[in-house]
Amino acid sequence: MPRCTIQHVTTRIRAVFFDLYDTLVGFDPPREVVQGRALGSFGLEADKAGIDAGYALADALMAEQTAQAPLSALSPAAQADFFARYEQLILRGAGHDVDLQTAAEVWRSVRKQKYGFALYDDVAPALDALRSGGYVVGVITNMSRPGADVAESMGFSDRVDFTLSSMDVGASKPDPKMFRAALSRAGVSANEAAHVGDQIETDIEGAKAVGISPVLIDRHAASTGYKDCPRITSLAELPPVLESLGESFQA
Repeated sequence: MPRCTIQHVTTRIRAVFFDLYDTLVGFDPPREVVQGRALGSFGLEADKAGIDAGYALADALMAEQTAQAPLSALSPAAQADFFARYEQLILRGAGHDVDLQTAAEVWRSVRKQKYGFALYDDVAPALDALRSGGYVVGVITNMSRPGADVAESMGFSDRVDFTLSSMDVGASKPDPKMFRAALSRAGVSANEAAHVGDQIETDIEGAKAVGISPVLIDRHAASTGYKDCPRITSLAELPPVLESLGESFQA
């Protein structure tokens, strides 16, 4: 009777995709500082923990909206209404229940503050190490600007192989078109790719839907109990996670 042999095949992760905001870049100065300056003119106060809790609520609203239609598709009035609700949730998390009109006024004050965006300290070494290790590195963002412009303005264009935006693809995460466009640019199949992002609906569920391995980056401890995929708090923790994802494909 012939012996039955089992062949072991490993699919290595060959490409790593990243979300942009709160994954690679954050507010500069930090968002709690920007919000604090705006709140001061209304006699309101909030600490970092409260602002972080508020942004967790607000970003869930953002993910819900993006899944339906990108913000760029909304009328100016609808965008203003959305951001009033967005700020209202930030304030709710910070312990302040305000009406929509007040929230809209606070949001306008936030927009008047001087702030920009900057790469987190762990980003440059992480991206450089991945490319040195032979990975294809891409960025997928829902921004309504050309991806190449985003990468250049944010200062990481020479550290990634490509950046795709909603404007480039004509869709927004979690739409499968975004992730499939990234796979096409990287020249890999879904089980050879990982996607790192901070939003469960747009990043994690969106990647899962097309067969890409998701990794949740939780910089602000908003999802400490999440266990449906690997969770990290810094990109310094990513290399062993990628190795484990490759091992999980052993047959």
